[in-house]
Amino acid sequence: MPSGRGRRLVVEADGGSRGNPGVAGYGALVRDADGTLLAERAAPLGTASNNVAEYTGLIEGLRAVLDLGLADGATVEVRMDSKLVVEQMSGRWKIKHEDMRRLALQARDLARQIQAAGGRVTYAWIPRAENSAADALSNDGMDGETVRRDHVESVVRPGAREAEPAPSLFDLDDPAPPVKAEPTFGEVKAPVGEEVFSTETDPTLEGSCRLILVRHGVTDFTRAHKLDGRGGANPPLNEEGLAQAAAAAGAVRRLIDRSGPAPIQVLTSSLTRAMQTGGAIAEALGVTPEVDRDWDEQAFGDWDGATMADLVTRSGQELLALRQDPAYSRPGGESRTQLTGRVVSALGRAIARGGTVVVATHRLPLMVVLSQVLGIDSNRAWSIATAPASLTAFEFWPDGGAQVAFVNDTHHLHDL
Repeated sequence: MPSGRGRRLVVEADGGSRGNPGVAGYGALVRDADGTLLAERAAPLGTASNNVAEYTGLIEGLRAVLDLGLADGATVEVRMDSKLVVEQMSGRWKIKHEDMRRLALQARDLARQIQAAGGRVTYAWIPRAENSAADALSNDGMDGETVRRDHVESVVRPGAREAEPAPSLFDLDDPAPPVKAEPTFGEVKAPVGEEVFSTETDPTLEGSCRLILVRHGVTDFTRAHKLDGRGGANPPLNEEGLAQAAAAAGAVRRLIDRSGPAPIQVLTSSLTRAMQTGGAIAEALGVTPEVDRDWDEQAFGDWDGATMADLVTRSGQELLALRQDPAYSRPGGESRTQLTGRVVSALGRAIARGGTVVVATHRLPLMVVLSQVLGIDSNRAWSIATAPASLTAFEFWPDGGAQVAFVNDTHHLHDL
């Protein structure tokens, strides 16, 4: 595997807009100092300015260094033909435009991650003729092409873990196949690009809100693959779940200690397992948790406590209706439309608090938030794993911009 230790790397980045603002795209690549090509990135950006596209190229070039696991002890020279970006990132020119400030914050955060790994990032202006490879990639992006080519084997970051698929159609631990439906979004706005996830693991914010959603630890119902919704049996965490909650609390504390904006607040659903998980997190952070019932799991009515195996065998069509039909609900239960309405309302209130908001909640509310932020239907969100006691983080800006920082982080559970 490659290593960044003592390595000299070059990031070449560019971006362009046909109209300024107009059809935009970025391009970036990573080379060894001897010119060996290590990675290429390009993607369309919709309608944007040249400066936005250039900054995005820089961001994606730095991100590629981190993605490949090459930051450890590496010296990274960023080369661009944008005098503006080079001078601003070098600290010699002020950044006045809000969009530029936000993008510069993202780039600086990635540079800090490289520095935290013992690396170093510098910036150099080069003539346009010397930036032809990145320029060609940015034109690919403007032509609507997404490029993600790695020419070396990536190094898995410490703590990283791939999501594990599971067989259940409606299991609350794992995803089910996507089904088309029309999404609703409420008051929160977020553009959807070709790549929907950020690879940042330590995002920083300025004057914004970071939302960290923590799925509760396991109960006996979780392990038995039983539906367990609002108004049901409401079991507590079992011994394994309590250990998971403690591990999640430590992970949240470490994350916030590095870069969490103040104030720090903890919310939980009203269900016991979420209150126990959120209580452990609040204790670790030295704050008092608050209960918001709108973060509760969906109510499954007369199916609460039923196992998935039984439902698939005796009620397969009704089970499909519950997942596919937004208006379908069980007697005494909720429809997906009702669930979405209350979770979107809770999401808006959480964002309005500002700072860092940690919410201990459940699988289906997590799916609602992901579908809203990404602009995808809730059934497609089933393809995104959110394991028990996992962390999923979002960044929100006052102008309505939003970003998924990471999803299903379970590194803190590896030694349990």
